[in-house]
Amino acid sequence: MRLSVITLAMGVIMLTSCASDINHPAPLPAPTAAPLVPKAGQTTLAAQGRNPDEFPAYVQQLKDKARQQGISQATIDTAFANAHFIDRVISSDRNQLENKITLDDYLKRVLPESKIEQGKVQYQQNATALQQVSSRYGVPAQYIVALWGMESNFGKLQGKEDVFSALATLAFEGRREAFFTQELLAALTIVDQGKATSDMMKGSWAGAMGQSQFMPSSYLRYGADGNNDGKIDIWSNTDDVFASVANYLSTEGWKSAEGWGQEVKLPSGFDASQLGLKNPQMHSVSEWQQQGIVSADGKPLPTSVTRAWIITPDDQQGRAFLVYDNFRTLMHWNRSYYFAISIGMMADGIADNPAKPIE
Repeated sequence: MRLSVITLAMGVIMLTSCASDINHPAPLPAPTAAPLVPKAGQTTLAAQGRNPDEFPAYVQQLKDKARQQGISQATIDTAFANAHFIDRVISSDRNQLENKITLDDYLKRVLPESKIEQGKVQYQQNATALQQVSSRYGVPAQYIVALWGMESNFGKLQGKEDVFSALATLAFEGRREAFFTQELLAALTIVDQGKATSDMMKGSWAGAMGQSQFMPSSYLRYGADGNNDGKIDIWSNTDDVFASVANYLSTEGWKSAEGWGQEVKLPSGFDASQLGLKNPQMHSVSEWQQQGIVSADGKPLPTSVTRAWIITPDDQQGRAFLVYDNFRTLMHWNRSYYFAISIGMMADGIADNPAKPIE
């Protein structure tokens, strides 16, 4: 859901998109080739009994699956006309940078001050369209701009991979075969329904598309026509991009009266068993305040009945955050504490308004 970008590795962060929040269908049968001695760059596949030499046969299985799902032969022919195995897709999937660096390093790389300044400029330049979308969906414009900026650098970095080849490669790799098979079928459905041509289906190594970096199933579920022209163009039409992002957040439960959260300081001896979004010991802001939790600047939290959770995304650095339901909604987009925090911080910077709990 995925991704200023300063190195090739940064592309890994920025183009992962929202791939983790889609249901998983039943997997296709795996190729039956026996394990082979791996060639250079094939270690991970060969360890599972899969070799890129078997990819064409696997693509044929995918074509058969598509036919069974009612995809037309014409769509199958055009979508798979140039289908090929992409080794760098496998490398990107297994080496996502945010799994290897601290929160501070992550934020320095994906959220420099220049990125926030760009966001402010885009916010002003697109004020009319953003306010219309914000009013329609109940999502503050700064979050729309933050996701747009973080996912594709405001539309400049959408990815150039053939989506069908990327998704077929990831399904073939096998770690998340069911998920990527489903996404491939969704991509074929987009073309089959006339929403986009096969040539338009370009995106990230993970198959995320357009300025919002939607996975194909997210496009089908959340894509919105922002300018009422009867199309949903997340590749070149910013009205549709803004509406689609806002529709995603709104559908997933965005609360217009709340922010996302804020950094806090934990008292000495804080019970770590209370940490985490899945912790059943959810408390209100006031209850956390009573436990001695204060804002990052040392000021007391206000009295508030807003429910909140405490997270510590990076054990190495010990930074703590008090987060609200909207943070959980951002996690639907990309299930990464780092990512959701970066979106919240960027939105705050764009609005030039520090996050505050609801009083």
